[in-house]
Amino acid sequence: MAYDRFAAICKPLHYPLLMNKRNCILLAASSWIAGFVDMVSLVDYISQYSFCDSNEINHFYCDPHALLKLTCSDTHDFEILMLSEGVFVAVTPFLLTLLSYIFIIVTILKIRSSEGRNKAFSTCSSHLTIVLIFYGTVTVVYMSPSSMFTPEQDKMFALLYTVLIPMLNPLIYSMRNKEVKNALRNLIFRK
Repeated sequence: MAYDRFAAICKPLHYPLLMNKRNCILLAASSWIAGFVDMVSLVDYISQYSFCDSNEINHFYCDPHALLKLTCSDTHDFEILMLSEGVFVAVTPFLLTLLSYIFIIVTILKIRSSEGRNKAFSTCSSHLTIVLIFYGTVTVVYMSPSSMFTPEQDKMFALLYTVLIPMLNPLIYSMRNKEVKNALRNLIFRK
């Protein structure tokens, strides 16, 4: 979405060429492949550990940090692997997204009319809000040592990026729609 916003705001005349069907498929496929390769390597690494504690994972899904708490093997190498993969899978896309938004903000500031600037900023602000919340929680969880948080804190952070952010997405994006804003305003201020 950051690339889409970048193309729409910074290169509006080139948008149909930049966001053609082939490029959209490449962007989607590359993110799916990166996520798949990341998880396969983590699962492969964890599957080689011996587990000597309980066989119950103290989490609502099979989270790597929760699995590490069950193993009696040395997890130092795995934590280094998670940190390096975190740079590849989380930090790199976040920095690319941030870079695109820097270009977007520079372009928006060049717009002469305040109405045009406001419209461009409102288009991007909802996506940027979700990006910051998502990458912030993912980075805190997966780029920190497994011993840093209690199991309850791990579950709370996981709820943020697996439940809360997807739940907020439609709400945040629909607030850009005038009809939704008016309906919400009427509902709140109904006498």
